[in-house]
Amino acid sequence: MPFDESHVDDDVLALLALGEPAGTTSDLAHIEECERCTDELASLTDVVGLARSGGADTILVPPAPHVWDRVAAELGLAGGAAASSTPTPPAPDAWRSPAPASPSAPETGTSTPPPGAPASSPSEGVAPVVSLDSRRPRAGRWIAAAAAVGLVVGGGATWWVANRPDPVTVVATAVLEPLPGWDASGSAVVETRSDGSRVLVVDVDQSESSEDGFREVWLLKPDVSGLVSLGTLAGTSGRFDLPAGLDLDQFSVVDVSEEQFDGDPAHSGDSIVRGPLEA
Repeated sequence: MPFDESHVDDDVLALLALGEPAGTTSDLAHIEECERCTDELASLTDVVGLARSGGADTILVPPAPHVWDRVAAELGLAGGAAASSTPTPPAPDAWRSPAPASPSAPETGTSTPPPGAPASSPSEGVAPVVSLDSRRPRAGRWIAAAAAVGLVVGGGATWWVANRPDPVTVVATAVLEPLPGWDASGSAVVETRSDGSRVLVVDVDQSESSEDGFREVWLLKPDVSGLVSLGTLAGTSGRFDLPAGLDLDQFSVVDVSEEQFDGDPAHSGDSIVRGPLEA
């Protein structure tokens, strides 16, 4: 079927499916009135939605061979799934039809095939000629859909590279037990990032302090002869960067205390949970 110039261009439909401002006022009005263009836009929008629904951890499953056969048949291509995934481009002469042989002069540079060998087809090695006008409506849909998915997946890959989590290694853990007067529990882990920096991750199941107090996270020496404040714990979980020179063999006990708004930076002596770090 020849391409109908009265319909909205596939490139415009692909951009609209991606949510981009595209097309003229007459294009948008045409889409509202044209069932074909409305269906095209809906199909492309579904493709974009499926592409965007996959996160960084999504595993892409290769399609079955018959899918590629159908794609090749739809686009009028030869080979389908049986074709090589990296086809070798034809030699320059393969794109030209062979010149007709002169009836009075024998062909040069040819050889007679051996007995039993199939005769060469006159059109062998010549690329098939396909009418672009007859292909454009269907091929345009596939190309527009591929462009839409490529932009979405490409953008997702860029986002993942920029925002992928820094790999960490857990080097120590602690079970936090309640101290007298408190009904709480928790845990702590020390993570080492790829750059060598360390983070203490603390989780406590009790999320609220008294109205006139707050919770503070500490690292103590086992004999409580020294301590280092890491900061305030808001909510049930917190991450605290550890100073590069802090010796966790020396300050090996995690402590979460209840502190008052009294202006005194020292430990209140009222610990909620506490536990030793173990490698």
